[in-house]
Amino acid sequence: MSDIGHFPGALAELRLRVSDRIRQTLERAADLGFLGGMPIGEQIDHALGFVAAVESELKRPPHSVIDLGTGGGLPGLVLLSCWSVSRIDLLDANERRTAFLIEEVEGWRPDAQVEVVRGRAEEIGRDDRFRQQFEVLTSRSFGSPAVTAECGAPLVSVGGLMVVSEPPQTSDESRWPAAGLAHLGLSPLSSMRFDDRFGYQLLRKVGPTSDRYPRRVGVPAKRPLF
Repeated sequence: MSDIGHFPGALAELRLRVSDRIRQTLERAADLGFLGGMPIGEQIDHALGFVAAVESELKRPPHSVIDLGTGGGLPGLVLLSCWSVSRIDLLDANERRTAFLIEEVEGWRPDAQVEVVRGRAEEIGRDDRFRQQFEVLTSRSFGSPAVTAECGAPLVSVGGLMVVSEPPQTSDESRWPAAGLAHLGLSPLSSMRFDDRFGYQLLRKVGPTSDRYPRRVGVPAKRPLF
């Protein structure tokens, strides 16, 4: 596992890119129970690890991002604050969470390219508006590796990148087997650690995803590919 963001000042500099409005929105999301029990500051730091991982790989902000299972807006809202010219789609199936996010982002910035998408990933992945339309996909806590890969791969363009939150000290390569990922057009790229606290798995979209995927709602979890 390689290190990112461990050099002096890296995290402090990234924190400056998170606007006060985003912090306030995340505090409201936490009050509503949308973000879990981790302190807001730590959750923002974890989201900034996605920024560091993507920028370390692309050497620039991405053109477009979809945040899979965004919940109360993490890491998606932090990405929106850090990448002002990128298209950012926030995908979640929960009506309360997406209603909250829609209300929060309306009028946030006239030039912001942000859309809150309500729906199941298995269905959104078959919608031509979203299928293979994103350079980067992020996932904080969507599901198991197999479920995340099957639901996420159809949304990523060929040559694009998936960044998935992982236990920071894991070295179990069997979690992301190359043979299983190949069915989806994915290849394991690298695992990274940010600020000695947070872990991420990077996957490259090396070929188109077969029309067989994603399978029907619920099937990726009931019959995982690997």
